[in-house]
Amino acid sequence: MRKFIAFALSLLAFAASPAAAQIEMRVSDDGTTTTITEYYVEDGNQRVLVHPPAPIPRGIARFGPFRVIDENHAVLVDTTDARSPAQFEAMLAAYPGITELALVEVPGTEDDKANMRLGRMIHDRGIVTRVPAGGSVRSGGVELFLAGKRRIAEPGSEFAVHAWEDDEGRQATDYSDSAPENRAYVDYYVEMGMGEDQAKAFYAMTNSAPFEDARYLTDTDMAQWVPLD
Repeated sequence: MRKFIAFALSLLAFAASPAAAQIEMRVSDDGTTTTITEYYVEDGNQRVLVHPPAPIPRGIARFGPFRVIDENHAVLVDTTDARSPAQFEAMLAAYPGITELALVEVPGTEDDKANMRLGRMIHDRGIVTRVPAGGSVRSGGVELFLAGKRRIAEPGSEFAVHAWEDDEGRQATDYSDSAPENRAYVDYYVEMGMGEDQAKAFYAMTNSAPFEDARYLTDTDMAQWVPLD
């Protein structure tokens, strides 16, 4: 349903991505200087410091957007699509000891149904999901984060949510609350451990931001909706 979601949120992420500025500071009486790098976003006339983007590890093996770090850890980098569940299954077949999936840079998904199938696979395997400091999880990536048996969001991690849009340009609010198109998400959140009312409230929050203008959340914001470790 989220047509062109990877492209759309990649543009949003680019627009919101921190700029880097090098600042020389004198730190001793003998004139020695140290150059540091600050990452910031512009907020009016002020610069707000943020964490630098999380590094993307190369890994020892790749399965589509998944990279294996070692026998127990993998990372997700890039958009998911219809092939992702099979790629995830192949990764676990080759590395059955994986217990944690770090979501480092996840712009979204090109196939919501496949993405929720992937989330159920993560959940059923009892895998921990983690977003490191500087990690960015947007759109359909949030559904995957919620799938974790335990969810870890480090300080400085970010999330972005927005209403989906189908191939005909209709968004969630164009359907009734009980329509299958909307119930699919509420049912998914319930499967991931939310109560019915909590799932409906979370879904309503995501749809409060239109498709074209994502709402960004901090780790603290996310903790108001789901238990975090």
